[in-house]
Amino acid sequence: MTVEDNLANGLIRYIDRRDGEVKTETIYGERPLRWVYGNPLGRLAQWLLIRRWIFSMWYGRRMDVVSSRVRIRPFIEQYGLDESEFDELVDEYNSFNEFFFRKLKPGVRPIDPATDSVVFPADGRHLVFADITAETSFFVKGQSFDLARFLGDTGLAKRYEGGSMLLSRLCPVDYHRFHFPCPGQAGIPRFINGWLYSVNPIALITRPSILWENKRVVTPIESPALGQVQFVEIGATMVGSIRQTYMPGETVAKGEEKGYFAFGGSSVAVLFEKGRVKFDADLLENTANGIETYARIGESMGQAIGQG
Repeated sequence: MTVEDNLANGLIRYIDRRDGEVKTETIYGERPLRWVYGNPLGRLAQWLLIRRWIFSMWYGRRMDVVSSRVRIRPFIEQYGLDESEFDELVDEYNSFNEFFFRKLKPGVRPIDPATDSVVFPADGRHLVFADITAETSFFVKGQSFDLARFLGDTGLAKRYEGGSMLLSRLCPVDYHRFHFPCPGQAGIPRFINGWLYSVNPIALITRPSILWENKRVVTPIESPALGQVQFVEIGATMVGSIRQTYMPGETVAKGEEKGYFAFGGSSVAVLFEKGRVKFDADLLENTANGIETYARIGESMGQAIGQG
């Protein structure tokens, strides 16, 4: 089954790992999103304007002004966010964007302590692929994943043939900082320019290639247990920027902050070389059934199994 099959009734469903229940996603901006990707006039607007950086920059600046603060409290109430997790009081945010890329209090996202565990890099809805180059139903039947275009480097893509990939989708309601899934030495981020389509499944089932057409940042992590890992941030519509907060070349700890997205939904992908990681069984099963799994930063997504 594919994600396309699970969207046949127009609903986005996911399994919440905290209680094992199937839930229906409340989609931020659902009506305009469905218009843009399901209506001929909407698709024209997307082609002419919405996918372009200037549109997202314009909207992002609206979220930076002080007057945007009035959006914060209604947003928290509508989507049931737990403000006890926030590192600052709600009234201390100077704009909606400051609230959007907020930090959390230390300890509210505990990091799995097992020495061989690999952890989720972001709060969100996740899919895993044990062999990304063998994938022939990426969101829709008959769609392969274009690893060379995704990484922007044909030679590097060969290194990950038969490798595994985690895809984490962050909704606007999620915590929008991303963290390292494993310890290692973090390299220099490499920017790949591209469009800014939405990464919501409603958009991806119409154009799965969005993930290798959108703006991306690729960072190598040299891990003692996992070899070379590629960490990829994927921009999307309304994402003002992808910002790094780590120092390239430094040794990082599992769960340490890497950076954050400004306003908008976005995605993170983590690529592993062949035979280096074993994903948790529930993630593999849910992905095979075409459904995402909701989990949070620091929780285990699998174990390192390769030593070179």
